[in-house]
Amino acid sequence: MASADSAFVAYLRQHREEIDKCVGARVPAIASRDAQADDLDRYLYGPAARFVMAGGKRTRPALCLLGAHAVGAPEERAHSVAAAVELFQACALIHDDIADKSELRRGQPCLHIAEGTGIAINVGDGILVSVVSAILADDSLDQTTRLRLLDEIVVMENRTLEGQALDLGWARDERWDISDKDYLAMATRKTAYYSAAIPLAMGAICGGGTEEQIEGLRSFGMSCGLAFQLQDDLLNLVGDASAQGKDYRSDITEGKRTLVMVWALRHLDDAGRQELLGILASKTSDDAALARAVELAESCGALAHAQAYAQELVGTAKSNLNSLPIDADARKVLISMADFFVERAS
Repeated sequence: MASADSAFVAYLRQHREEIDKCVGARVPAIASRDAQADDLDRYLYGPAARFVMAGGKRTRPALCLLGAHAVGAPEERAHSVAAAVELFQACALIHDDIADKSELRRGQPCLHIAEGTGIAINVGDGILVSVVSAILADDSLDQTTRLRLLDEIVVMENRTLEGQALDLGWARDERWDISDKDYLAMATRKTAYYSAAIPLAMGAICGGGTEEQIEGLRSFGMSCGLAFQLQDDLLNLVGDASAQGKDYRSDITEGKRTLVMVWALRHLDDAGRQELLGILASKTSDDAALARAVELAESCGALAHAQAYAQELVGTAKSNLNSLPIDADARKVLISMADFFVERAS
């Protein structure tokens, strides 16, 4: 079981200050102090810096460092890509909150609530530009490596946007003709690439890893990243309500297409299916209705199915990692990471 003392949690704690420094050094900043400097700080650079540095677990940049460590390189070799992936995360969160009409982020008003939608969109776009500039400005990497890393960034961004397009489009068109395979393809695009697979691969590329190491870590990250999303889906339904606050069971209110709900709609009897569809379509936030949706999903084994599939993904990933020639200490942390992804409580 994952615990506060797990190797991966310890790794996150150990490198948190280092990550914050390397991210902070690459947050968008004004190039020169001219007559518009104060206004640019107010409307662009200040909100960007506050949002990026406000918190988060920094899991993705830690995986970049871990990818370099795994191939025997110093972790600082991956500082630029660690910053880049965290900056992309910040941009994605700002834009996601607008698309989802969210109100709170990390216990504070979302950026579009605090600053207005137009400014929030622009701040997100500004942060996205810095994703590329973080890598272009890294003189410790040769031009060929930087070009390869930019290609990885483009793939990561494209896949994430594809996943978001499916997620938003299915919701807009009230589509529930979604199969398990459809959901898993969406979640792989939206989460697995940028949450684990590409951060690990980019870290290994920065560290001069072999193609076997790079692709082995990428494959490991794809499986673990998808398991991470499945655990997120489960926690939204049956996690700690007090810790999640207004977000608890918000996936039901928002009619999110998750493996749990897709599975439930395929395995409930007609009456149960119609009842669940009615709750999902109602956009309700009533506690009793939300609890009933979870009860219906549990009654047909949907929660157990999603949990079992996440565990299967992680089990396969760990098994494959055992034969990959990487640093022994890094392997231990990666195994711990896989367990953390499916056993975390938040």
